[in-house]
Amino acid sequence: MTLYGVVGAAPFLVIMGKSRARRFKAAGYAPTPAVKQAAEPEDPAEGESLHAEDLLQKLQSPCPEVREFACANISKLVQQKQVIPSFLQKDAVRCLGPLLLDRCMAVRETAAGALRNLSTCGGFEVCDDMVTRDIMTPLVALLRECSTGLDSNLVPSTNGKDLPKNYVEDIANQAINVLWNMCESNSKALSVFDKENCVDIVIQCLSKFPTNIELAISAAYCLQTVTEDNSELLASLDAASLQTLESVLGITATTMEMQLLKTLVAGTVWNLKERIPPHSQADTINAIMRILSEVLSLDAGKFIVKMKGVESLRLKTAEAEEAAASPEENSLTEDDGIADGVIKGSSPAHFSDLNPVSNEELKQASCLLVAQKSALEMIVNMCCSNEPSDDEWEELSSSDESEFSLEKSVADGGQLLTPLCLSAEVHSALLDHFIPKKVFEKTWFPDGSALQICKQNATWKPLITKIYSVQCRALTCLHNILSVMDIENLGGAPALQELSKHLSQLAFTQLDIPKQDEFLEAASSAVRALLQTMASKGIPQCMTPEQVMTFGEGCVSSDNTSTRVNAVSIIGITGSVLAKSENTAETLKLIGNFLLGVVSQDSSLVVSGGALDAIFDVFADGDEAEKAAVELKLHQALKKIQPAFKSKIRKEGKEKYSTDQLCVLDNVRTNLRRFIFYLQTVEKKLKG
Repeated sequence: MTLYGVVGAAPFLVIMGKSRARRFKAAGYAPTPAVKQAAEPEDPAEGESLHAEDLLQKLQSPCPEVREFACANISKLVQQKQVIPSFLQKDAVRCLGPLLLDRCMAVRETAAGALRNLSTCGGFEVCDDMVTRDIMTPLVALLRECSTGLDSNLVPSTNGKDLPKNYVEDIANQAINVLWNMCESNSKALSVFDKENCVDIVIQCLSKFPTNIELAISAAYCLQTVTEDNSELLASLDAASLQTLESVLGITATTMEMQLLKTLVAGTVWNLKERIPPHSQADTINAIMRILSEVLSLDAGKFIVKMKGVESLRLKTAEAEEAAASPEENSLTEDDGIADGVIKGSSPAHFSDLNPVSNEELKQASCLLVAQKSALEMIVNMCCSNEPSDDEWEELSSSDESEFSLEKSVADGGQLLTPLCLSAEVHSALLDHFIPKKVFEKTWFPDGSALQICKQNATWKPLITKIYSVQCRALTCLHNILSVMDIENLGGAPALQELSKHLSQLAFTQLDIPKQDEFLEAASSAVRALLQTMASKGIPQCMTPEQVMTFGEGCVSSDNTSTRVNAVSIIGITGSVLAKSENTAETLKLIGNFLLGVVSQDSSLVVSGGALDAIFDVFADGDEAEKAAVELKLHQALKKIQPAFKSKIRKEGKEKYSTDQLCVLDNVRTNLRRFIFYLQTVEKKLKG
């Protein structure tokens, strides 16, 4: 099996007026595409249920080949998410669990592979169900057995050409991935991991990197997940474990798999920084930054083009060799025992044929993209305070309790979030290794030649999503970097203006991409942070009001709440800057109408509150703002909105929103009442 674990990312917490920098959890590969079924039943639900029952019965067979066959087919079927419920309803987890300790090694491997795919494709809810059904007990027992035999159980190859098969390492690889998925999704599983001291087994698997890079990468993914915010685990790590991690950081990466491994281990070491002695902190942080810098320096587009060329040459050579070979050596037909892609009567090792054939060049390109994505996520987290959790985060509204006057009082337009004070070592290392510059470079348009290759080749097409994911992570990373670094360290006003031009070009030309909502969230987040920084420093913006409005209109139609909040904030920042200029009343009226529409029509109180916050910011000060507010009849419009907004908070607040969000919404409600009173005084002043 070659399926990797669940991708997990922390949600983007949205609160009016300001945005919290995003943090990411350790992430990994998505599952390999499912193998197509030979025939579809007339009633899919009935067919899936019958098939599941038949395969689960075969798990009880006294014949190990039958048990292995059943496990392999379950592993294949659960890649289709719609069949998972039929397996869970028939208690597949408790049927597969005992097979992790089957007397046949091949059955153990395929059973672990089936559980790996079930947990990967089923997601967090299925993982929770697996923990509830006590999958951790046989899983930990299996890992303990693997720990004692990682250097044995070499099974000779059947054809005399391939390397011997180490069943223990292959089983451990599958089991580590199941463990990773469980700990990623379930706190009870993580508690079992800590209590049973599973970290020693995972470190042992990591140490196999010189001979089994796939096992080491699986172990590194697991370690990066379990070491995040886990003080109990930090205390249990011994010097030998830390030495193993250090040895991986010091290897020379000769392949992209090695580069990915080093990046993941760098993430683990970052999570363990509290265990590093003070006198070694600077050296360790520099080592981490050097690895991140190395991986971000690589041009993924050019590498993809290069790898595709290598693949083409390899395939041509293979074709020439096949043409020169005798027909008897390469002419298997169905009569020779092949049906539905599986060789009948084959040895247990051949059940891996249920998965697509591996492609070394494609694998290397994929590893580079995943490594770059992981590196960018690490930098995002470095530039984000990790003291409050998502549930504990407490942020005041951008307004204080003072009455509205002619002073701007709702959104300061200059503070992106409660700033994280980077340590001197981290700040220095980020700059010394040119991390901001390399992050900026990754936000550029993906390489056209690489995209064309991926679009024209079905096996390479999955890389397109990975390419754009790197760009999205870079945009989110840019958002956080802008929040923690002085503009002088980023190149000053000219650099920010150049960045503004780049982001405006990106926002208006990159439309036909996968995961459009993810891109809009990342792009709007970066634009918001940049405009706030420029506004606070009085740096002229390069995006025209018309461009901002067009971008905002595109964002508010997104299903993503964070994107819509970013949109109203961007328009609010632009409006607050325009309010200080002359002859801008007409544009301010357009902005006001747009924001009023969002307040009235958006289903989320968070977005409506953000739009009100932006209105307060735009129309709180300046002659042009006062003129526009009166001509727009903003006073009357807000009075009409006020009762509905208050009622919605009362009806939906406790059910849909956190305590902190309700606190902020209550501040917005209070400010709305005060702003309406302020607008009354403005009307009287201008009409009197």
